[in-house]
Amino acid sequence: MRNYIFFALLCVTALTQAQEALFNGQQVSSPEIYPDKSVTFRLSAPQADSVFVTGDFLPSVKVDTPMGKMDGPGKALLTKNEEGIWSFTTEALPPELYNYAFIIDGFKTTDPANPFLVRDVASVMNIFIVPGKQADLYRVQDVPHGTVVSRWYESDGLEMDRKISIYTPPGYETSEAKYPVLYLLHGAGGDEEAWLTLGRTAQIMDNLIAEGKANPMLVVMPNGNVIQDAAPGAGSAGYYTPQFMVPQTMNGVYEANFDEIINFVESNYRVKADKANRAIAGLSMGGYHSLHISRYYPDTFDYVGLFSAAIMAREDQSGEGVYADFEETLKKQMDNGYELYWIGIGKSDFLYEANTEYRAMLDKMGMPYEYVETDGGHIWRNWRVYLSDFVPLLFQD
Repeated sequence: MRNYIFFALLCVTALTQAQEALFNGQQVSSPEIYPDKSVTFRLSAPQADSVFVTGDFLPSVKVDTPMGKMDGPGKALLTKNEEGIWSFTTEALPPELYNYAFIIDGFKTTDPANPFLVRDVASVMNIFIVPGKQADLYRVQDVPHGTVVSRWYESDGLEMDRKISIYTPPGYETSEAKYPVLYLLHGAGGDEEAWLTLGRTAQIMDNLIAEGKANPMLVVMPNGNVIQDAAPGAGSAGYYTPQFMVPQTMNGVYEANFDEIINFVESNYRVKADKANRAIAGLSMGGYHSLHISRYYPDTFDYVGLFSAAIMAREDQSGEGVYADFEETLKKQMDNGYELYWIGIGKSDFLYEANTEYRAMLDKMGMPYEYVETDGGHIWRNWRVYLSDFVPLLFQD
């Protein structure tokens, strides 16, 4: 009996200690967003010598990347109190979706008090939303919601089955109507998940449709990396470290075989299968792909969106296959007619000069386009805005 009592007390003590450990791990609230839109970050790290927070809510700094110098997040030092809780409070922040991470004694890590994470290439970051204005498009609102599915299509040209993400608008399942389609392409280092997680595409579409600012449509988000069947961890290659530039990504093979994606969508979904009801848009590398796909198939899309696009083919591919006869095929696209050719770029984007040169070429050709210039550089904050501005212009009667 004594042994039983001793064992019971031991179990109770262990359970109590486990609960204390659990609650101690959750003893801070971070980030805390106040009514005035300031935000406090907190971290319990009594043994740390320094803690910084880094994120896109701070003034940007120039950082070296494989694509040259680009805007990167700044950092701010947290202050430690007597309990070993580090904290930093911002000034009032504009409404926006932000990302951040902590740097503890030089080691970059996520916030243990915030379970909401996104992956951008190989970096994992916490996110939070300061509500209001544009940022309300990125939130899940009390409106009818569309459906996001992952599908696999057979690619004869790329010799593999490939994964694709598809958004169908609210009411698609219960309707007999046919819908237009936006093909939305990611940038270098991205995949078929990027526009959903980092771009908030489903939330943007739900909210724009609910507000009557956009027509219901499908949004098709393929994987633009020709050697991948799916995003890292989601395909046959299993778990591996994602790369910024996947080999063979911009060699023309993806563009040449894009008709397989269109055929899959039009064979499996209730869509309007004509030029007037197809749009294509993409960011950075996806803008590059959108530019070349739309001119390689010059009578296929009535709407084209180039978001911070990587302009022109690389020199080693400029005279071959998809990239041959660039100006001639672009002129054929213009002569065939289209409803909208939309170009957006940030003033400090490292691709700004290339986009300026491309617009000069279009001006010389007499090829009409709409141009939007924003603050900031090569960042998701701009691309979410471009998507929000581009979608309401599509498929208008």
